[in-house]
Amino acid sequence: MALVRILVDGYSLLHHWPELAPGKPRYSMEARDELIRILTLYRDATNTPITIVFDGAGKTHDTAFPSTPDLEILYSRGGQRPADQVIERVAVRMREFGEVLAVTDDYAERDTVFFNGGLASSCSNFIAAVEQALGEQERDIAKHNRRQKAAFKAPS
Repeated sequence: MALVRILVDGYSLLHHWPELAPGKPRYSMEARDELIRILTLYRDATNTPITIVFDGAGKTHDTAFPSTPDLEILYSRGGQRPADQVIERVAVRMREFGEVLAVTDDYAERDTVFFNGGLASSCSNFIAAVEQALGEQERDIAKHNRRQKAAFKAPS
């Protein structure tokens, strides 16, 4: 089956990616916005829809990025474990459409998604995949730009 969506435990990923928004608290709007920005680039590079779920209890939900069908930004309700129940529920509901990938360092959450037919990744493995994909995309763009520049150079 094809991968139809990536489900990201937002704060779990932020806590394992200190290079994003250095010096900013992991629960800050700035850190969330930087994560959303990077995952938007990753979504563009892979063409796989992403849902980022943040624990919503007592947090401000302001962000510079709108939620779209290809990059959803969700907040769990107060009283739920941080994003876990939302991700588990979405994984179960999406299985008829194909596989989902849950990104979290919560072992119980990964086991639940896997048991229900999905895939799971640790935060560190996913970070490596994102960095690799974005690096490849950057190299491809630079190569394309060099070719275009050479094609339009004036003859000597």
